[in-house]
Amino acid sequence: MARTSFLQASTLLSSFLALTNAQSSNSATPTSSGWSTTLNGTPTSFRSVFTIPASADAGADLIPNIQDPQAVNAQDVCPGYTAGQLQQSDSGLSAILTLAGKACNAYGNDIEALNLKVEYQSKDRLAVNIRPAYLDASNSSQWIIPEGLIPRPVVEKGGADLDLKFDWGNEPSFWFSVTRKSSGDVIFSTKGSHLVYENQFVEFVNTLPEDYNLYGLGERIHGLKLNNNFTATIYAADVGDPIDRNLYGSHPFYLETRYFEAGDSGNKTKRSLKESELHQRNFGYEKDSTSSPYESASHGVYYRNLHGMDVVLKPTNLTWRSLGGEIDLFFFDGPTQPEVTKQYQTSAIGLPAMQSYWTFGFHQCRWGYRNWSETREIVEMMRAFDIPMETIWLDIDYMDQYRDFTLDPVTFPPSGVADFFGWLHGNNQHFVPIVDAAIYIPNPTNASDAYDTYTRGNESGVFLTNPDGSQYIGAVWPGYTVFPDWMSSNGVTWWVKEMVEWYKEVPFSGFWVDMTEVSSFCVGSCGTGNVTLNPVHPPFSLPGEVGNVVFEYPEGFNITNATEAASASAGASSQAAASSSAAGSASSTSTVYLRTTPTPGVRNVNYPPYVLDNVQGDLAVHAVSPNATHANGMEEYDVHNVWGHQIINATYQGLLEVFPGKRPFIIGRSTFAGSGKWAGHWGGDNASKWAYMFFSIPQALSFSLFGIPMFGVDTCGFNGNTDAELCARWMQLSAFFPFYRNHNVLSAIPQEPYRWESVASASRSAMHIRYSLLPYMYTLFHQAHTTGSTVMRALAWEFPNEPQLAGVDTQFLLGPNILVTPVLEPQVDTVKGVFPGLIDGESWFDWYTGERVKAEAGVNTTISAPLGHIPVYVRGGAVLPTQEPGYTTTDSRKNPWGLIVALNDDGEASGSLYVDDGESLEPSETLNINFAAMQKQLKVEVQGNYKDNNTLGNVTVLGVTGGCGQVKLNGAAIDASKVNYNETSSVLKLSGLNDLTSGGAWQGAWTLSWA
Repeated sequence: MARTSFLQASTLLSSFLALTNAQSSNSATPTSSGWSTTLNGTPTSFRSVFTIPASADAGADLIPNIQDPQAVNAQDVCPGYTAGQLQQSDSGLSAILTLAGKACNAYGNDIEALNLKVEYQSKDRLAVNIRPAYLDASNSSQWIIPEGLIPRPVVEKGGADLDLKFDWGNEPSFWFSVTRKSSGDVIFSTKGSHLVYENQFVEFVNTLPEDYNLYGLGERIHGLKLNNNFTATIYAADVGDPIDRNLYGSHPFYLETRYFEAGDSGNKTKRSLKESELHQRNFGYEKDSTSSPYESASHGVYYRNLHGMDVVLKPTNLTWRSLGGEIDLFFFDGPTQPEVTKQYQTSAIGLPAMQSYWTFGFHQCRWGYRNWSETREIVEMMRAFDIPMETIWLDIDYMDQYRDFTLDPVTFPPSGVADFFGWLHGNNQHFVPIVDAAIYIPNPTNASDAYDTYTRGNESGVFLTNPDGSQYIGAVWPGYTVFPDWMSSNGVTWWVKEMVEWYKEVPFSGFWVDMTEVSSFCVGSCGTGNVTLNPVHPPFSLPGEVGNVVFEYPEGFNITNATEAASASAGASSQAAASSSAAGSASSTSTVYLRTTPTPGVRNVNYPPYVLDNVQGDLAVHAVSPNATHANGMEEYDVHNVWGHQIINATYQGLLEVFPGKRPFIIGRSTFAGSGKWAGHWGGDNASKWAYMFFSIPQALSFSLFGIPMFGVDTCGFNGNTDAELCARWMQLSAFFPFYRNHNVLSAIPQEPYRWESVASASRSAMHIRYSLLPYMYTLFHQAHTTGSTVMRALAWEFPNEPQLAGVDTQFLLGPNILVTPVLEPQVDTVKGVFPGLIDGESWFDWYTGERVKAEAGVNTTISAPLGHIPVYVRGGAVLPTQEPGYTTTDSRKNPWGLIVALNDDGEASGSLYVDDGESLEPSETLNINFAAMQKQLKVEVQGNYKDNNTLGNVTVLGVTGGCGQVKLNGAAIDASKVNYNETSSVLKLSGLNDLTSGGAWQGAWTLSWA
């Protein structure tokens, strides 16, 4: 049924009425103060004369179900189901579930009969599917995800060997559980609860052990380990990084880890230890202990569902509440985190994209670079300060009136393209532009407003519609806009062609797709009847316009500038008090919330009876309305969470067309399970606050679980003013994230790293380490791409037998062998960090000195960390490939190789290196080099035909105890002038080896000895 009522506008007043009534069931009460005929500040270059009223993006007053005192508890009123007609086989079972009593219709219309299908899909994966028993063509899209949209894992060989088993029962109603056969541990059980299955509400509850360790269920800014009294809402939202709320992406997947006493692995009654018990034991290790007294087991759960959902975490259970769709659960056996992640990616969502080598360089961006000259100046200043920079990015400043695939004819004229890009590419540097999700719809009464991208798309029928078939018209940066429908037959083809044609004008290297939730600045089809006003101004003042400039002090300003800060604080307090007083009378009245009830045979997609705890409240606020309709008849309600996933896919196809055979580089904002096979992600619109630097670590680690390792945040913060201390610490931290970019908002102070000498120095120091380790990072990405392993890792995942690491997210590992312990608070020169694995014989070496770390197992150690220094450690037993850093990655790839050999207590180490041309989608020639050190020898084995002529420049061996004999390469003694052994630090350094490997370090196998 149509939700939208349209008023054709011929005057400004009627236009305004159409604007505010475009969705009658979702519109706020119009007030004369809600609109104006002038910009709220400095006019943009295109001189908008109409500002969309703020009320246009105001939704209905809703109260989330989890906060609503009037909310019905479906578990109390719904009867559940009874299973019957059971059929079993070696590969699984099936049954019919029928309603066990009178329909409750709590938040939708109960489905009378359901099909249950259980599959032992592989040796490590169990699938449980529950869907309506009777579907017809008219409503099947409400329940079943199209296979072509999000592929479903399929049955493979080996299911008979699966360690997971499915059990079920009918008391008090149908329930099921999943258990490890080897240990008897129940990892998932709905026993004691009712299954609720309605056309707009699906609920089931699984029990969990007390003090569980759960990770995932994104996207949100939260600690790595999820709280056990918390609601994780999954609904794609355009919102500037609030803490603990739903954000841009949708990832209905979690990892759970359970700890046990060592030796219980075969105990059928093995019990998961509570956190309280572990704390009572103080996570203690006896001083003479030689191994951890604990072990762990991990498993993963993926809920393949596109609908908005609340995942309600309570102390002993987790409740899934979805706005629709089937129950399609996949259980991954693990039993370790690395195995869970690999199983999830290889069989369910796809392996991460292999990135081009250049993408691992440093990226600089700002919303506010005003023209080609200023953009070039930024690039030149970075080089003048000797701060490596690989890629310059532009935000929406470069566009002609904020329209995709255009250049501003005044500030970024096409006439300047050849000079700028000839110079940039001549320096082996790259360019990435932002491209937004919405497409401007031109004013039909103004011939000069023509916009070919829209015209071609409109002619091809590629835009979302209203239920009555008219074009859905929202609003974004350029004014009234339409939105690509990726389910239309021509949508992807049209987008690809636009990319190909625009590349002829602007030779970009990759794409940054934004606003892809998909975002709209008004509720409903607010542009219907108003397009003759285009271009119009958004319903808020833009950053940089008068009245919207950030004059605030940086967060830590009051620490060192107390007088000025106190004055500013007093002024702000006075303003706040005045505002509070003025608002007092308005807030004294009770809000009347909109509540809806189920209607037989009808779905209320705009206002579902169950209200999500959505950060924006109304599902249509700052988003395309749920009743927007796709070409196949599916409503946005059913597929909202994958719009961003789909534009990433379309962009991937476009880049393949632009760069045949080359790896596409995409950074996207809204993602879904599987987006990592095409793109990376950045953390969105964070703020220049220490808290956001802190939270960047659990953000990155969560996206490691989600199969999107190419992750980074806006370093130094996007919103607000940073300062030298925060920016220095952040530039060093982000140097160890895969995606490394500095970016901030136009209304804040500039924050390029050369703006402060302390930041420039800290950046150079961290970048030197990063660029040295690029071969190691690139190898990690190849392993992730081929096996599903993670790049950034939580300590708990790499060291699964140490329960005290379960919630650690202030440190992280880059691969298995680099430990990073950053400073995450102001005005300190030390940081506390744990050195994992010591109880089991691991050793760690300081990156800077090469000395072995002296620390106690399981104890937080105080580490010196003056400003400009980030503590970094190398794990004993590792061989790390390095390369002498150059200014760009192109320069770096021409430089000599190096090796860092960190021996463990047994004098052994191992590692690997992957080398290819750095850009081909399917390289024809590669190198795989394996390193193994033992008995004072390092053996190198080389496989592959890729030609790399770079020599070996240096080798550093850490942990060389018992003296150092003559150093030889393939039996031939190395000149003593190239050898430096420090007995005190146990570090052996070999340098100037280039002439000994003049044909290339990896031309064949070789052995280095120091016996």
